[in-house]
Amino acid sequence: MTAAPESVPSGISRAPGPALPDRAAVQRRTVRVLMSAQVVIGIGMGAVLSSGGLLIEHLTGSEAAAGFATTLITLGAALLSVPLAALSRSRGRRAGLGTGWLVASAGALTVLAGAALRWAPLALAGMLLLGSGTAANLQSRYAATDLAEKEGRARALSLVVWAATAGAVLGPNLSGPGAAVARPLGLPDEAGTFVFSAVAFLAGAAVIRARLRPDPLLLAARLETAAEPARRAPFLTRMSGALRHVAASPSALTGLTALVLGHAVMVSVMTMTPVHLAHHGASLSVVGLTISLHIAGMYALSPLVGKAADRIGRVPVILAGQVLFVAATLLAGTAGSRQWAVAAGLFLLGVAWSCATVAGSTLLSESVDARHRPEVQGASDTLMNLVGAAGGALSGAFVAFSGYGGLNAAAAVLVLPVSGCALYFALRRR
Repeated sequence: MTAAPESVPSGISRAPGPALPDRAAVQRRTVRVLMSAQVVIGIGMGAVLSSGGLLIEHLTGSEAAAGFATTLITLGAALLSVPLAALSRSRGRRAGLGTGWLVASAGALTVLAGAALRWAPLALAGMLLLGSGTAANLQSRYAATDLAEKEGRARALSLVVWAATAGAVLGPNLSGPGAAVARPLGLPDEAGTFVFSAVAFLAGAAVIRARLRPDPLLLAARLETAAEPARRAPFLTRMSGALRHVAASPSALTGLTALVLGHAVMVSVMTMTPVHLAHHGASLSVVGLTISLHIAGMYALSPLVGKAADRIGRVPVILAGQVLFVAATLLAGTAGSRQWAVAAGLFLLGVAWSCATVAGSTLLSESVDARHRPEVQGASDTLMNLVGAAGGALSGAFVAFSGYGGLNAAAAVLVLPVSGCALYFALRRR
C-alpha cells in the first residue's frame, strides 16, 4: 500500500526523497512576520521605559527606588531568557516568543493592579514579569538569523531590530493619552501607558502564533539533522558546553563582551534620565520625547548598522559603537538642565547600543557551532540582562550620591574592556 504524500507547508519545495525546504523563501517570510510583530511590541516596550521609573517614584516617593523599575524589568529578562530559549529549542520560536509576550502582558496588568492599590511591591512584581517582553524581543532578533546566509545575517538581524522603531518611538509619547486613560480608572497618571503595553504585548503574541509558519528554528534543525544526526542532551548540559565553546573563541568572546557591557551602559544611563529631566522641570511630554529619540537611535539606524557590519566587518562597527558611547555620556553627563543636550546624548546612546548589539549579536552567533546557537543566545541574553540589571540597580544610588553626571562618567568606563577585546581580536586576526 502506497503512503499518501506528505503535505508541504507554504514556502517548502518538493525534491526526490524527503521534502527539502526553500530556505530563502521561508527566511523572507520569517523576517516579514518578525518585523510586523516588532511594530506593535515596540509600543509596549516604549511606553514602559518612559513611565516605569516615574510610576515607582510616585508610589514610593523615593528617587533611588525609581531605578528599580528598569532594574526589575532587566532582571526579569535575565531570569526568563534561558527558559524561553529552552522552550524555543524544544517547541520552536513560535512557542518561545509567543509565551514571552503573553507573560509580559500579564506583567503590565500586574503593574496596573499595583498602581490601583497604591502598593509598590505589586507594581514592582509586575515590572519583573515585564522583563519577559524584553527577553522575547532580544530573542526575536536571533530568530531572523536561524535560516539566514552568512553574507546577509547582520542585515536580517538589523531589519527586525529596525522594525520596532515606529512603535518604540510612539510608545513613550503615549504619556499624555495614558494620563487621560488613567484618570477615569482612578490610577496615577504615570500608570496609563501600561494599558497600552498590555494590549500591545497581546497583539504581538497573536501575530507570532498565527503567522510564524513554518517555524524557522525547527526548520533549521530539520536541515541540520538531514546533514548530521542531532545530539540529544538536557538543555543545561548543552548550555554548559555552549559556554565552553564561547570561552574558546576570541571572536565569540568579543561579541559577548560588546553585547553585555554595551547593554549595561545603555540601561544605567537611560534608567535615571526621566527622573533627571523631571527634577529639572521637564513635563511628561518632554520626558516621552527624549525617550522616543533614544529609542529611535536604538532602532531607526539599525539597517545601516547591519549593512556596515556585513560590508566592513563586525569588529569595526563594535569599535565605532564604543566611540559613540563616550560621546553620548559626555554630552548627557554635562547637560545639566539643558533638555536638548540630554535628548541629543540619549539619541547617541541609542545609536551606540545599536552598533554594539547588531554587530555583537551577529559576531557571537556566527562564531559558535550551529548546534550550540540556541543555548549561546539564551546565555548571552541572560548575561547582558543581569549586568544591565546591576547597572540599573546602582544607577539610582549613584545619582543620589554623585549626580547624573557622575553616573554618565562611570558608565563611560565600561567601553574600555570592550575596546580592549575588540582590538585584541582584530590584531590577532591580522
